[in-house]
This record gives sequence, C-alpha cells and structure tokens, in this order.
Amino acid sequence: MAKRGSRRAAATRQQRNGKQKPPLTGWRLWLKRAFVWGTGLAVLALLFLGVAVVFAERSLPSYATLQATQPGQTIVVRARDGSELIELGPSYGQWLDPDQIPQPMKDAMVSVEDRRFYSHFGVDPIGLARAVYVWMTGDRRLGATSTITQQLARNLFLNSNRSLDRKLREGVLAMALELKFSKQEILALYLNKVYFGGGAYGIDSASRKFFSHPATHLSVSESAIIAGLVKAPSRYSPTADVDAAVRRANVVLSLMREQGRISASEAAVDPSAVKLKKDTNQNSVRYFTDWALPQLEVLLPDTTEPIEVWTTLDPGMQNAASNAIKANVPKGAQGALVSLDRDGAILAMVGGTDYVTSNYNRATEAMRQPGSAWKLFVYLAALEAGYTPDDRVKDVPVTIDGWSPRNSGGSFAGEMDVRSAFAYSKNTVAAQLGNEVGFGTVASMAKRFGITTPISTYPSMVLGSSEVRVIEMTRAFAEISAGGFSVEPYGIVKVTTTGGQVLYQHEDTRKAQLVPDYVAAGMTDLLQTTVATGTGRAAQIGRPVAGKTGTTSSNKDGWFLGFSSGITTGVWMGRDDAKAVSGLHGGSAPARAFSAYMKVAVKDRPVEQFQTDLKLPEWQMEPDEEHMYGDPGDYYYIDDQGNLVEPNKPDQPGQMPFPPDGEQGIAPGNGQQPQQQPTPAPPANGRSGDNPQAASDDFLNRATGRSGAAAPRAEPRQTGPRSVTIQPTPQN
Repeated sequence: MAKRGSRRAAATRQQRNGKQKPPLTGWRLWLKRAFVWGTGLAVLALLFLGVAVVFAERSLPSYATLQATQPGQTIVVRARDGSELIELGPSYGQWLDPDQIPQPMKDAMVSVEDRRFYSHFGVDPIGLARAVYVWMTGDRRLGATSTITQQLARNLFLNSNRSLDRKLREGVLAMALELKFSKQEILALYLNKVYFGGGAYGIDSASRKFFSHPATHLSVSESAIIAGLVKAPSRYSPTADVDAAVRRANVVLSLMREQGRISASEAAVDPSAVKLKKDTNQNSVRYFTDWALPQLEVLLPDTTEPIEVWTTLDPGMQNAASNAIKANVPKGAQGALVSLDRDGAILAMVGGTDYVTSNYNRATEAMRQPGSAWKLFVYLAALEAGYTPDDRVKDVPVTIDGWSPRNSGGSFAGEMDVRSAFAYSKNTVAAQLGNEVGFGTVASMAKRFGITTPISTYPSMVLGSSEVRVIEMTRAFAEISAGGFSVEPYGIVKVTTTGGQVLYQHEDTRKAQLVPDYVAAGMTDLLQTTVATGTGRAAQIGRPVAGKTGTTSSNKDGWFLGFSSGITTGVWMGRDDAKAVSGLHGGSAPARAFSAYMKVAVKDRPVEQFQTDLKLPEWQMEPDEEHMYGDPGDYYYIDDQGNLVEPNKPDQPGQMPFPPDGEQGIAPGNGQQPQQQPTPAPPANGRSGDNPQAASDDFLNRATGRSGAAAPRAEPRQTGPRSVTIQPTPQN
C-alpha cells in the first residue's frame, strides 16, 4: 500500500510540473515499429542464415575429396610419330598444395579478382554495397560482386545462371566454405580448379598450355597473364590474341602495384616478352580429330578415365596439305584434301581453308559433283568389259536418248585410242562407253569401289552428275593404286590409358579383289597418261604420278585425284554455295595443290614405277573361239548390277559351277553377261557381238567333263545399250 501511494504521488507531482511525455503517434509510431520489427526480422534472418551456413558446412565434402574430384574425360590425340596433336576435354595438370603455389600467382589472382579476400567471410559486404550503389545511381545491371570464395562455390556446386536464388545459395555455400576451410586452402582449391580457357583447368594446366612449364615456375608477368584470363578466357587467351592478353596482364600488374603486392620494378615487367608456347591445335588438324574421335563411341567400351588416341596423321604432311590448299585455292572458294597411305591410313586431312572460321569438314561431309573424275568408273567398266588402252574409239558427236554431250573445247578429234580419250577427257567417248557397258554397270562399279552416295543411271551420269564425298573418291583411286584390291580408310591405330593399357588396336581388314589385276593395270595406264600428257600435267612431281582431273559445269567444282609411291591424294575446290568460281578447272588449282603437297609427302619414299603391263586373259589374246571357253574354275560372277557374287560350288566332280538364276558368269576381264551359266567370252576384240557358235563335240566334252553330252549354250544377252545416234563429223 505504501508503494502504490508513492507512485500516485509521483504521478501527481509530474502532472503539476508538466513533465509527462505524450504517447507516440503518427509517423514516429510507425518508425518505431519498423525499427523494432526490422531488428527482430534481421535477427531472425541472421539466425536462419547461421543455421543454413552451419548445415551447409556439415554437408560439404572434405578438402581431400574436393581435391580428387576432377569431372570430365581428358583425351590426348597423338600423331603417327607419337607427338601430341591436341588435348581435348578438361585438362587439370598437377595438383599444387598451398605451399607449392608461387606467391606472385596468389597475389595476382587476389589483386584482380578479390582484393579483400583475406578480410571477408566469404561474401564481401563492402563490395556488395558499392555494387548496389552503382546500380541505384544509374547502371541498370547489378555489377559482379562474387568473391573468390563465391566463384569457387559456384564452380564446385552450382551453375552459372544469374537468378537471385542461385546468388543466395552461392553466398551461403561461400560462407560455409570459409567456415570449413582456411583462406589458403580456399585459394588453393580455386587456383587448381578455375577455368583458364582452351580446356585448361587450374594454373598448372594453364602454365603448361601457354608457357610449356609447370606452374611452380611461374614468373610475375606469367602470373599476371594467367590471372587476367579468368574474366574472359576466350577473349584474353594468349594463343588467340597475344595483344589482348598483354593488355589485360598490364591491368593486373597495375592493380598488384596499387595494392602493394609487388614493387614498382616488378610492375614494370613487359608481359609481351613472355615466351608463349606455339598453339597448333586451332586449325587444320581439328578437321581430322573431329572426324576420327566420334568413332571412339563404337571402338571403346564406356570409360571416363583419361585416354590417349594414337592416330595415323603425319604432322609434316598435314602442315604441307594445309599450306597447299591455302596457297592454291581461288579467292572466295574453299578447299579440301584427303591423303591415304597404301593400307588406308589417313596421312593428312584438310576440310577447309581455316578451321576457326568454319569447322565444316568438306573432306568427309560435303557432297559435290566430281565431273570428269567420275570417268574412273566408266573406264573401269569398259576395261572389265574387254577394252584395252590401245583399242580404237571415235570422238564424234553422239546423242543418247536425246542427250548430246559436248567436249570442253567444243571440238571432236575423230578416231583415237582409249588411252588418249581418257587422258584428254573426251566426253563423247565416255558417253559411248557408258552406253555400251550399261549405265547401271557403271553405277555398280562405283559402289563396288566404295561410293555410298546415291547414283543416278541417266546417260549424263558418265560425266559425274551424281554427288560424292572427297574421302570416298580418294578411296576409289587408292584401290586402283592397290592393284584393284579394297582399301578401308582409317585414322585410329590404337587407344590406350595414360598408364599404357591398350583399350583398342586397329586390325587390318580383309582385302577383297574388286577388279582383276589387268583391269587395275589398264586403269593405271590411263591415269598415268593423263598426268604425263593430258589434262593433269600440272600435277607432275618429278616421279611417276597417275591421276585424273574433274571439272563441273560453270566451273563450280574442281578436282584432282591421283597417286604416287603408295600415297593417294584427293583434292577438291569450290564454293560452299555452289556458285561458279572463275577460272577453276581440275587441271589448274586442284592439280597444283596436289603437286605441292605430294612433293612433300613422297620425298622420303623410293620412286615406284607403275604396273601397267596388261597381262590379259587368254580369251583376249587367242582368236580361236574354242580357247575362250577356258577352265570353269577361272570364272568369277557378277549380278545384273555388276556386283561381285560367290559362285555355286559343284556338288560332284566334273560338274560346272553355274551361278544362280539372274547372275552372270564372267571370265576374268570379260564384260559380256550371258545368262545363268559361265559361257565363252566374246570375240577377240572384247566388245559387243553375238556369242560364238557351238564348238566341236570333243571340246564340249572336255570343257564339261561329260562324255557324249552337249554342253549348255547361252543365248545372246538382250539387255543391250540404249538407243544411240552417232553423227558424222562435219567436214570443213
């Protein structure tokens, strides 16, 4: 009671003296409430943040685990001589502990990326406040505020999107990292994992890539160059733009000097004096690796460990091929080159004039018309049908089913031999030969030699109207160089782990004989003459060369394909949009590029003379019709499309191995196609005409192994050529 009375008395005295404070109203009340609630919410937020950081810290992997985590597969591609062509995928180099990292490297990175790294707790409040101020005073975009710790958190656990949610999680993880690891450990994790461009992750990988030595030997200027890359690896890469890299390095050195991390003399070092490693991975070799490496998905089991791919590519030949294309390709045009060894190994591949500008591989992907280079298949079919290089043909105006081919010069030479008709690329002769042997036969011959693109059977197909790939045409010429045996292009010799374990080893494929050896020899004779005296004279290299030019209408495509000393090379030039290229002929720029490359490619190989002696089958040398029946075991068989098929095996001794219905038995080199059973060859000239009359009963008995029985006869084949009109040459 006494206390209550004293309070009332005090209240009475305050009222008398006029000193009682009035209650808060209006904005003061709301300000007080906002302060109280704001303080309370801030405390709750800090409490929530602290709990989140603690839980995040407990869930973080250990330092050893983060050190061992290196996602992605590294692929080292090696050349024919074992030298490194290119390293693809993430490259991490050697892991460096904090005490192994040079101090200039640490100082350079902290200076340019996070000057208050050693004083903040993962998030830099000062830097964040400054960024917000700049944003509120005019800049619509909130500037970068990530510390080194935040960047590490993003690289390790998050993606790079710019959402607010990601930034909040990044901040929490950054503070968790600061709680779990020391500053030196965080800096070491960052420097060992940050991306520096060109597939290089970590300072050791970057140092080896750009300077050819480990990061433990980084100088001040080298450290400045590497530190400057983090902002934009592709823009400031010293292998892409040396001047930009030097300018950025000077900025880093200036910041290091301002922050007292280096002396004035160290800041005066000229980064342009740094010796950079020459980068050979950004151009033509990438066409080859882009073609070869996808094959690993088929050749290898699933594996994520680092591997080494040993290839067939010859660095010297690749450089010569790239230079030959660049030096000879017409202005505004593109070029491609494929070079094969005698076993199909790809020695060089160029898919364009500049990989950086265009990585489209014209050597393996583009389909272009081959022009007269397609005559390879026309004359192969003719030689198989019985023609020889010395046989006489006529270069005269001709019309086939309403189509009248013209020669490039517009004139006609009249009677000439097959060798000259091919060497001077007479279109009318090719049309007549194609019509005689059958356009379907020419198409099947091309398929037999590895052409996989669609092939038309219209008369104009003999002049190369169907589109082909450079690598497939080169393969076909390589198979002529191989004597008519199949050649399979390949680029990967073996694949090993970095420890040397062999995961894949190339094995030679079984060789199939595509045409008899005398057909390949006759074709080589024609090809050699083309280079010696015909349209391919610009391809001469001072030793025997066999090849063929190709030019399409309006000079849209130019080709030269040929071989010498076991190396076969195909060259194409033209525009990607298929527009005409002024002055482009197969015998000009493509032939010159072929010559420039092949002089380098064969310089260390012995000179090889071609096998052009025609060891003809007896039916082409012996006029006696009886002799043309020959031994049934000497026959080989093709179907209606000219594809090779296996003959039936005789069930009993003495029984002739007749082919099944719809297939024809052909004596080696014989182009006539009698139905169902192997039959005598055509007349000695090897060309169309009725089959010979029945031979004597004694010969038939000897040929069939039966006594007193008549051998089956084949009726004349009626498939025949299409209608053809040969017009006499106008007399002047």
